[in-house]
Amino acid sequence: MTETRIDPALVEWTGLNGLPRFDLVKDDAFADGFAAALAAHEAEIDAIAGNPEPATFDNTIAALEIAGDELSRVSALFWSRAGANTNDTIQALERDIAPKMSRHYSKIGTNAALFARIDALWEARETLNLSLEQTRVLERHWKGFVKSGARLAKPEQDRLAAINETLAGLGAKFGQNVLADEKNWALLLDEGDALDGLPDFLKDAMAAAARERGEDGRFAVTLSRSIIEPFLTFSARRDLREQAFRAWVARGENDGETDNRGIVRETLALRAEKAGLLGYTNFAALKLDNTMAKTPEAVNGLLMQVWEKAVARAREEEAELAALAAEEGHNHAVMPWDWRYHAEKLRAKKFSFSEAELKPYLQLEKIIDACFDVAGRLFGIRAVEKTGVPVYHPDVRVFEVRDRDDRLVAMFLGDYFARASKRSGAWMSSYQSQHRLPLKNGTVGELPIIYNVCNFAKPAEGKPALLSLDDARTLFHEFGHALHGMLSDVTYPSVSGTGVARDFVELPSQLYEHWLTVPEILTRYAVHYQTGEAMPAALLDKVLAAHTFNSGFATVEFTSSALVDMAFHTRGAVEDPMAVQQEVLETIGLPASIVMRHATPHFQHVFSGDGYSAGYYSYMWSEVLDADAFAAFTETGDAFDPAMAARLKTYIYAVGGSVDPEDAYKAFRGKLPSPEAMLEKKGLAA
Repeated sequence: MTETRIDPALVEWTGLNGLPRFDLVKDDAFADGFAAALAAHEAEIDAIAGNPEPATFDNTIAALEIAGDELSRVSALFWSRAGANTNDTIQALERDIAPKMSRHYSKIGTNAALFARIDALWEARETLNLSLEQTRVLERHWKGFVKSGARLAKPEQDRLAAINETLAGLGAKFGQNVLADEKNWALLLDEGDALDGLPDFLKDAMAAAARERGEDGRFAVTLSRSIIEPFLTFSARRDLREQAFRAWVARGENDGETDNRGIVRETLALRAEKAGLLGYTNFAALKLDNTMAKTPEAVNGLLMQVWEKAVARAREEEAELAALAAEEGHNHAVMPWDWRYHAEKLRAKKFSFSEAELKPYLQLEKIIDACFDVAGRLFGIRAVEKTGVPVYHPDVRVFEVRDRDDRLVAMFLGDYFARASKRSGAWMSSYQSQHRLPLKNGTVGELPIIYNVCNFAKPAEGKPALLSLDDARTLFHEFGHALHGMLSDVTYPSVSGTGVARDFVELPSQLYEHWLTVPEILTRYAVHYQTGEAMPAALLDKVLAAHTFNSGFATVEFTSSALVDMAFHTRGAVEDPMAVQQEVLETIGLPASIVMRHATPHFQHVFSGDGYSAGYYSYMWSEVLDADAFAAFTETGDAFDPAMAARLKTYIYAVGGSVDPEDAYKAFRGKLPSPEAMLEKKGLAA
C-alpha cells in the first residue's frame, strides 16, 4: 500500500513572510492532505501517551501544544476556503471531513494513557512550580479531556464520540443549506418604479449583483446584508420590501432539501444527551462552565434586565413610526418589512440626515485606513500593503503589520466583498497563531497570520465601495478581533489571541468599534468620495447625536435571539423547535413589528457548529465590559490616552487566555463593571 502524501503547498508555506502559496493550493489535494495529516497527528499523540518517562509539563502539555502542526495547516487552509470561497468540491469534502475530524479528536480525548499523564500533572499542579500561563494551559487541557469523556466508561465514551461526529456533520450541512438559500434567491428588477426610493450607491451594488448572475442591465436584490438591509431601508415599494423580507427570514425554512428545521431538532437532542453523559443538567450548563457568566441564570438575568428596557423603548419607537407613516398617508400597521423604511424617514426628520446622505462619506478605503490609524495611535503599529502576493481570491488584500521599530509583528489579510461562494456575515480567523514554542522544523515561535472576512456590496468598476455606518462598525469590530490575534504575546498556542472565554472574546472587537465615532477619526476619514471634503461638522454632530436612535429595535432583535438560544439549550430535546421559538417570543412579548435578528433555521452562530451555542448572549456580556472599558478613556479626556492604551494592550489584547478574564479586566480597569455603562451607551438607562 502506498503511503498517502501531503501536497507540500498545504503545509510548507513559502510565500511572503511565511504566507501559504494560495496559488499552488489545489482543491483536490485536501482529501489526501487530511488523511496524511490526521495519521501523522495520531502518531504524535501515541508517542506522547506512550512516553516511558514520567509525565512532565514539557514532555506532555508542551508536546501536545505543538503536535499536529501539519493538521493545523491543512485545516486552516481548508476551513478558510470553505467559508470564504467554496465550491461543490470543497462542500462535498466539508461534509466528509467534519465528522472525520470529530472522530479524530474524540479518539484523542478518550486516550486513557494520555489522560493519565495529564491527570497526574493536574493533581500535582501545586508542586510543579508552573507559571500562571502554564497553569492556565494545563487547566485547559485537563478540562478539555474531561469534557471529551476521558472519565467515562467505554460505552459512554463511544456514544459521546458518535454524538460529536453526528453533530459535526449536522453543523456543516446547516451552514451549507443557509449558503444555498442565499445563493439561489434573487429578486431581479428593471428600471422604473421598482427602483423608487433607492439611492445610487444601492442601485450600483444591485446592478453589480445582477451582472454576477448573468443579468446585465437589471438590478438584483440579494440576501446579502449589504444589499437586503439598504433595500428594506430605502425601497418605496412596500410589496417588494415584503417579498424580499420574507425570503430573507425564510432561509433554512422552506420545506425543501435545504430546510434546516430537522437539523435543529436533531442537534438539540444530541446536545442534551451529550450534556447528560458528561454530568451536566443541560447543554447550557456544559457550555457556560468555563465562562465569565458561569450559569444560565446569570445569563438570563442580564438578558431580561436589558429586555424589559429595550422592549419598552421599541414600543415607543413603533408608535413614532406609525404616527409618521400615518402622516404620509399609510394606514397599515408597522410590519417587520416596514420598520427600516419608516425608521430611516424618522431619522431624517428628527436629525435632518439620512443614511443615504451619510454613505458618500464612508468609503471602504478610508475606513480601512481609519482602522489602521487607530491601531497606530493606540498600539504603535502600522500596516504596509503588499501587492502581487498570491491570495485565495482576487479581492483579498495583504498587509504587513509592523511596530514602531519596524519589526514585523503579524501578517493581515482582508477579504471585504460579498460573493456567491462566501457564507454571509463577517468574521476573523487565523492561518497561524502567535506563540514562542520551538517547533519540530527548528523554528522558534510563529508569526500570527490573521484574516478578516466581510460581505460588503462590491461596487461597479471604477466606483468606490461605500459603507453604511453599520458596515463601518462591522469593519472596526472584525479588525478589533484581528488585533486580538496580531497583538498576542504569549508562549503557548492554545491561549494565544482569541483563545479566551466565549463571553470575553467579543470585548476587544466591540471595544474597538468605539473609536470609529471618535470625532477626530470621523473628521479625518469620513470624506466625500467625489469632492474629498470632510464630513460637515453639522452632519457629524447629527450622526453623534443620533447614536442611540432606533436602539430599542436593535436591542430587541438581538436579545430575543439570545433568549431563544438559552431556552433551547436549557430545555434539552424538543420535538418542535419552531414552536419553542414562538413560545419564548410570545412569553417575552416580542412586538409583531420586529423579528429575531437570527431566526432558528438560519441561526448560524448557534447551529452551524457549536461556537456560540448557549453563547449568543456573549455579545451583550462583552458589551457590558466594552462600555465600561471605553469609559476608562473617556474619563481621561483623551480617547488615545497613552497610559490607558498601554494598559489596554498589556492586559486585554496581548494576554490572550493566559490570564483569567476577570483578573485581566480588573488589571486593566481596577474593577469589574456593572451593566449601567452599557445601558447608557444604548440610551436605555432611563
